[in-house]
Amino acid sequence: MVGPLKKLGLILLGALLGFALTLNFSAVADKAATPAGSPLPIEDLRVFSEIFGRIKSDYVEPVDDHKLIKEAITGMVAGLDPHSAYLDQEAYKELQDGTQGEFGGLGIEVTMEDGLVKVVTPIDDTPASKAGIKSGDYIIKLDDAAIKGMTLNDAVKRMRGKPDTPITLTILRKNEPKPLVITLKRAIIKMKSVKLKELDPGYGEIRISQFQEHTGEDLANAVEQFYKDNKDQPKGLILDLRNNPGGLLNSAVGVAGVFLPPESLVVYTEGRVADAKMHLTVTPENYLRDASEKDYLLDLPKGIKKLPLVVLVNGGSASASEIVAGALQDHHRALILGTRTFGKGSVQTILPLSGNTALKLTTARYFTPNGRSIQAKGIEPDKVMADDADAVEATLGIHESDLTGHLSNPTDGTKPGDAAVKPVESGAPTALPETPAATPAVDQKPVATPASDKAGKPVHKPGAKGDELPDPQLDAARAYLKQEVAKPH
Repeated sequence: MVGPLKKLGLILLGALLGFALTLNFSAVADKAATPAGSPLPIEDLRVFSEIFGRIKSDYVEPVDDHKLIKEAITGMVAGLDPHSAYLDQEAYKELQDGTQGEFGGLGIEVTMEDGLVKVVTPIDDTPASKAGIKSGDYIIKLDDAAIKGMTLNDAVKRMRGKPDTPITLTILRKNEPKPLVITLKRAIIKMKSVKLKELDPGYGEIRISQFQEHTGEDLANAVEQFYKDNKDQPKGLILDLRNNPGGLLNSAVGVAGVFLPPESLVVYTEGRVADAKMHLTVTPENYLRDASEKDYLLDLPKGIKKLPLVVLVNGGSASASEIVAGALQDHHRALILGTRTFGKGSVQTILPLSGNTALKLTTARYFTPNGRSIQAKGIEPDKVMADDADAVEATLGIHESDLTGHLSNPTDGTKPGDAAVKPVESGAPTALPETPAATPAVDQKPVATPASDKAGKPVHKPGAKGDELPDPQLDAARAYLKQEVAKPH
């Protein structure tokens, strides 16, 4: 029996630390809140009532009752953890629209930090990425309005607007001696979350920028195209999840399912209510939106399940990206290369409320097939390799563990066998071990990192940094694949 949280909606995953400007990681779950099992704290409610009354009578200006209650709700939810939030009508609508991959705005995901708007990541092929806005930038002014004193919602509303209308952002950037002033035009953002790029004959790169409704299907189509371009004889593939902040849980299951056998366990979740306890395997009910959809995994080239695979990750890879990387790592299906991921191991569910509002609430922690919680820890790559200096500077080394109020890791401080998680179900490749499963064996020699291809042209990195910079991680992944192909089998 599938619980209401899964049956009636999608589970939301994302590295969003607050409301995203694009609000493009969404889910809907038509489920009423679970009644509390303890009586209401009367004394605390009395204090709340007294404060409410004092504000109404003594504040320097009159305050609307609706505003006070809304702000109280917003503060109550925001105080739980960095990812729970109250969504008003506008925010809820934007979140729903963003799931479909088309929305208005600048194309940046943002959070609030120290009273300023901080860029989590620019989205590929949007006005923000084309203007050179980077992860880690702090926005201090929008046109002539200072950010200080605004709420994140207010800032987001100012950045949104009609397509082709200009807006000027004043930005603080690490190691820049003075603020940067960048003028760009708003646009309708049509997200294409999956991109295929041919590297060398037989070798390709597929980049996933986020996990949307059709990401699994788009990945399957990209794989089929990759095989067609290489006359059904490809040699190796790179899956690029760098700076991918997450998205929809069912899409993460579908993406992992492209490379894993049917029935393989991808992720399981643990929460307080029964509906939040799920074991998600590579079965159609776990990655298709509804039963009437065509199963996009059925017609995949058979060789994709064993094709040499490298997954690229970094500190901007979060949530759904970490689920995919963790599943492929636990199943020994791919080499994970890059730097430690963000470490967001929690699941958010969107609970619709009256008045077309909603509650984005953390309802569970998730675990990799071998029982690892990555919450506040992240996925450790099999082959650690830092990005170029600009990328390291741009991310500023921020991880989930740096966020105020982040959830703890449930396995911290436990002895082997004491982890508060369940073993994987029968049919999965392994039961929950007392220690993490061994990672795939790799050549201990240093991985080659050429800065250019055979033609002497720089290898380009897609995404926020633009397409004109060398990409040593991509080069290292390609070199590793060629070493694997060259080995006798």
